[in-house]
Amino acid sequence: MPLPPQTAFWRRHLAVLATLALLTGCGTNNGDFGEVRGTYLRDDMHDWVAYGAYANEKIPASSFRLTDDERALRDLSYPLIEAPYDRQEWYSVFGEYNEVIADPRAVSMRAEYSNRLLSGRFRSPSAQYARLTDDIRNDITRLPQFFETATRVLDIDAKRRESLVIVSDLSPKERDNAIRRMRENSSLVALVQSKLAQRVASYRYALERLVIVSPSAQAVDAERSINQMQAQIAYYRSHPAPTWVREQSLAANH
Repeated sequence: MPLPPQTAFWRRHLAVLATLALLTGCGTNNGDFGEVRGTYLRDDMHDWVAYGAYANEKIPASSFRLTDDERALRDLSYPLIEAPYDRQEWYSVFGEYNEVIADPRAVSMRAEYSNRLLSGRFRSPSAQYARLTDDIRNDITRLPQFFETATRVLDIDAKRRESLVIVSDLSPKERDNAIRRMRENSSLVALVQSKLAQRVASYRYALERLVIVSPSAQAVDAERSINQMQAQIAYYRSHPAPTWVREQSLAANH
């Protein structure tokens, strides 16, 4: 028999608490590039990321199954939406499952990253500069795959939109779900692009504070990394990913 709502609610949160106990016993849950270890992941864990990508609109999510590229887009979007200082914390796995992450549409405070970087948690200015540079380079590493996947998804959605007029016996429900999915995808890409601009601003603001508080030759490497990230973002806004090739659409054959 189905569980009562109260039982389902408590079972879910007991599972979260059990995971918390496991993580605190293991010490750290992070793998390469600050990512959560694969042992704590599942294939659909980021499916929720696009549901709230457009603000102040009560639109139900599409019931269509995600394509491989759409799921990959959500996986690649999450670490670029989540604040970089949360990636290294013990609770980061809960954000992956939408348990603790803040509203992704909220405009982040530019000084928040700087405040955390300049806090007493770091033993030396060298560690602060190293953390800043690592966070920037991790984001730079994520950019090509995200933009390549986003380009493929948006291109396929353009073909899907063209195909809506030629699909036989298209029901209103099918049409609505297709339109919702296309809107989810485009809104998610726009959200990530907005977050990337905020991140560059936050990184530069933090570097400026570090230079004032603790001048160091390491600032040159950090500034170079920020400029590289900004240049890559600007490039991908106006150019397709290098490995992407446009394919012919279904509608072109009709």
